Amino acid sequence: MSYILGLGTWGFGGPVALVGYMHRDLVERRQWISEAEYKEGLTLAQIMPGPLAAQLAMYLGYVHYSILGATLVGVAFVLPSFCMVLALGWAYREYEGLSWMQAVFYGVGASVIAIIAISAYKLTKKAIGNSGLLSAIAAVSAVVTIITEQEYVLLFLAAGMITWLIRTPPGGLWRRGTSTLITPLLGMLPALGRTEFQSASPEEHVRVLGQIVWFFTRAGAFVFGSGLAIVPFLYGGVVKEYGWLNDRQFIDAVAVAMITPGPVVITVGFIGFLVAGWTGATLAAFATFLPCYLFTIIPAPYFKKHGKRPGIIAFVDGVTAAAIGAIAGAVVVLGRRTLLDHSLPDWWKVGLFAITLAVLLRFKNLPEPVVVIAAAAAGLAIYPWVHG
Repeated sequence: MSYILGLGTWGFGGPVALVGYMHRDLVERRQWISEAEYKEGLTLAQIMPGPLAAQLAMYLGYVHYSILGATLVGVAFVLPSFCMVLALGWAYREYEGLSWMQAVFYGVGASVIAIIAISAYKLTKKAIGNSGLLSAIAAVSAVVTIITEQEYVLLFLAAGMITWLIRTPPGGLWRRGTSTLITPLLGMLPALGRTEFQSASPEEHVRVLGQIVWFFTRAGAFVFGSGLAIVPFLYGGVVKEYGWLNDRQFIDAVAVAMITPGPVVITVGFIGFLVAGWTGATLAAFATFLPCYLFTIIPAPYFKKHGKRPGIIAFVDGVTAAAIGAIAGAVVVLGRRTLLDHSLPDWWKVGLFAITLAVLLRFKNLPEPVVVIAAAAAGLAIYPWVHG
């Protein structure tokens, strides 16, 4: 647990880096986890909804200490970055009106769009490759996201079902082993896809807290692989549906996740704080990570037996392709809103975006926090000239 607490405190670099750290430290150096156990956990984390690194950490805790181990490891992994985003949320809310704070996020906002674009490109190469079917699914998802500026859960489900039907022979589609693991998940998805929330409480604060719990639970149930997959889903709810944040505040929230260690998904704590203070942050984080936790401990006992079924793998491939397409579409939507000023290009931001893109393509292993800090420094230098 102490190791995971440390990893949550200093683990920069996103999900791929965090997964690599766990293999290096727990499998190779300390030999606390076997290679087979690590691979099983990584496979489960890839095919089930949930942020990749957090779910792998929970599985490794489950391997030796069952539910208690998964619970303690999950809390230890998330808690450090959660405390950091709370502190940043407080500072942001208190001092957002100061010129230096505005200047910092002026530069960071443009660079974050480039970071998300690069991540979408990497995910596309890794998860889709040369598959015509998955490429088509990703393209449709991207177009829908660009046109509607929202993410539709039912589109994800349709993508998974289509891939499942095409790749899995009809005679083996409903084999007992496949349905045993998938059916409980499918039973939950239609309810998670509904976007309306109704509360019997007449009090506005209670109503908003209820909306936070419901929305972030749905969000956490559809983060496949990379924490950035949650970005378009959050944008559709936080900005478009509920109007809790404006476009600039949302980009700032994503930026905060980039400069803090641990899972990128922890941006939900920052958003929750801006919406409803400490209570909102706690409920948003809890609701987001609860599906990840449940999707680890519930299927874990059955995973060795059923996890490699072709139908399961096909379904997840389709959903993942749709998620990647949504990320690509979100890059266009967020870029349009961030890099334009009253429908005209903000050339300083466009320049920062282009420079960040070029740097990340040239230096492929450059840590994202370094990029964000450099963008913040550029914002401090440029902002006075633009708004002086």
